[in-house]
Amino acid sequence: MPAVTPLERTLDFLARTPDVLRALLAGLEDPWVRCDEGPGTYSPYDVVGHLIHGEDTDWVTRTEHILAHGEAKPFVPFDREGMRARDAVASLAELLELFARHRAQSLARIRALGLTPADLERRGRHPELGMVTLGQLLSTWVVHDLAHLGQVARVLAKVRGPEIGPWRAYFRVLSDRT
Repeated sequence: MPAVTPLERTLDFLARTPDVLRALLAGLEDPWVRCDEGPGTYSPYDVVGHLIHGEDTDWVTRTEHILAHGEAKPFVPFDREGMRARDAVASLAELLELFARHRAQSLARIRALGLTPADLERRGRHPELGMVTLGQLLSTWVVHDLAHLGQVARVLAKVRGPEIGPWRAYFRVLSDRT
């Protein structure tokens, strides 16, 4: 059996995120999915919208940008709040379905590029961070998913935090904000 390449492992992981979010969030009431950790933070609902916005404007777009322009032209800055206007009226169920479709399309686009190990070393220019490689970009996509999955779990735990009484002392997640 051939070894799994880092790119295949990355794409396999990214394919799992919609199912994880669906398992955590589908069917929960608004008080669960619309809560956040205060100003400037995301609710689980916001996270799903943010991930959709990333599918539409960040990961694959930047991959294609590196392949087309290399270091010559920086990426367009990513609007971290770009999901707010579009997603304000959608239900969470609609967003979860939309995310699953967009993620599948993104992964199909990446696979269609036929990326090689040499492609993963190709460099692009981030508007704030400077030079980055395509491999770093794709690895960041995985870490981005994991960070937001952790954020969703943390926010959901905080919804139930007031109900656990003295056990609160055992759960640092209830006081963590980031």
